[in-house]
Formats: sequence, structure tokens, C-alpha cells
Amino acid sequence: MSKDRSEEIRRFNGPLRGQALFAVVFVVAAVLLLSQLPSETKWAKGTKLFAQPRFWPAVSVVGMVVFGGLHLWKLPRRGFQRVDMIEWKLWFFAIEYVLWFLGYVLLVPIFGYLPMTVLLMVSLSYRLGYRGRFMLWVAALFGVAVVVLFKGFLSVKIPGGALYEYLPGAVRSFFILNF
Repeated sequence: MSKDRSEEIRRFNGPLRGQALFAVVFVVAAVLLLSQLPSETKWAKGTKLFAQPRFWPAVSVVGMVVFGGLHLWKLPRRGFQRVDMIEWKLWFFAIEYVLWFLGYVLLVPIFGYLPMTVLLMVSLSYRLGYRGRFMLWVAALFGVAVVVLFKGFLSVKIPGGALYEYLPGAVRSFFILNF
């Protein structure tokens, strides 16, 4: 490592862990967004430049690529070290809950809103360490309360699950409308 680079690292006040990983992930995500710009936005004929549907998304995504690249280029420490991988594990713990929610969203149309909400509440409670019988019942009742609140009182239209089609006629209609 050159003397200039080691002096720059020594003077840097912030934490160094995870910076290289963040910068690489950010630039890769920005380049992926930039590659999708032509298919996701359009250029309208006869419209002023600042009113174009593609203009402001393009400005922001190009800015992400440029400034992300500059951040990556000017990092005080280059390359990945052990602390970067430890930081990645910490980030993954936060991403885990996004994956829980995505699974929930994908399974609601198949199994239905009520069963998946109760299952999600109980599973997340168990995952967070609330493993006692009382707390799991509280989580299940909370799931039922959420469904009753959203479907009953707020009249949120959530499609019934595909499994509801196998229920007998009147029960099927009741479950589709209420759960």
C-alpha cells in the first residue's frame, strides 16, 4: 500500500467496514437500473425536455451511476477484508425480513389472506424468540385481528386464495368475502 493511501486511511474518521461492499453493490444496482431505463420509460414526441417521462428518471439514475462510481473510486481502502464480510452478514439479517414479506406476498393468492397472515405472525414471533405457547397464541390472535380490521372494517379488497375454490359453495363465498 502506498504511503499516500495509508495516510488517507489513517485520517479517515468514519468506519471502514462495509464501505467497499456497499459501493460495489450500489454501483451494480445503479447500472442495472440504467440498463432498464429504455424499456421502462419512454420519450414522448412533441413534449418539452423537462416534461419528458424519461428525463428525470434518467437524470437520477445517471447521477447514481456517476456518484456511486466516484464514491467507489475515492474509497480510502480498496478491496474486501474480513470485516466487510462480517458487515455483509449484518446487512443480510435486515434483508431477511424483506424475504419473509416477499414470501408472504407470493403465498397470499394461493393460500388466502387469513391463513397466511396468521402463519406469518406466528412464524415471525417464533423467529424473534417468542417461543412460548402464550406468545404464539397472542401472535395468532393478532393475525386474525389484522385480517378482521383490514377486510371487515376498512373494506380492503384482497383477492381470496386459490385454495378457497375447493371449499363448499356457501363456505367458499364466505371465505372469499371475509378472509
